[in-house]
Amino acid sequence: MQRSLILASTSPYRRELLTRLGLVFKVMEPDFIESIDPGVAPQLQVKHLALGKARSLVATCPDAVIIGSDQVFCDASGRVLGKPGDMATAQAQLERMAGKKHHFYTGLAVVDARNGQTQTASVISTVVLRDLSSRQIKNYLERESPFDCAGSFKIEGLGISLMEQVGGTDYTALIGLPLISLTTMLQSLGLDPLDVCAF
Repeated sequence: MQRSLILASTSPYRRELLTRLGLVFKVMEPDFIESIDPGVAPQLQVKHLALGKARSLVATCPDAVIIGSDQVFCDASGRVLGKPGDMATAQAQLERMAGKKHHFYTGLAVVDARNGQTQTASVISTVVLRDLSSRQIKNYLERESPFDCAGSFKIEGLGISLMEQVGGTDYTALIGLPLISLTTMLQSLGLDPLDVCAF
């Protein structure tokens, strides 16, 4: 019988990604306030945020395996960019980013609430945006409205047309949940998506 698996996230993108592994899971909102510390390296920051989300549900789900994930997007100058929230902010972000290389840091944490064992990882992805016109950016934003996405684009949708190049070890990290690292962590806890007994 499969252990109880919890995704500590309300993100529809992470929920869809985890569904791909074919494991039964529940989605719960983490009881955790995210805050970005500009003095902390982004690859450490995302691990801290992911772990905070996962640990926030340990008391509520003491027998579960809990997954947390978070992302930080850094532009070419190293400045951390959050979710734009609206059209004007997204337009300004993408105009500054056009024609340049940027980095996504995706943090992952898996916590075994039974014994407190934690596993964390940070996955780095790079994107190079095309040399885009203001009109192209505006057209993209009107069509996809990626205002709840770090970096102001949805790589899994029309956002791919903004890209000149994408690099990294796991494309699912760009969407919000690095499934390659997650599979390894879950397998170590006996939750193997490739084991028919796990379904």
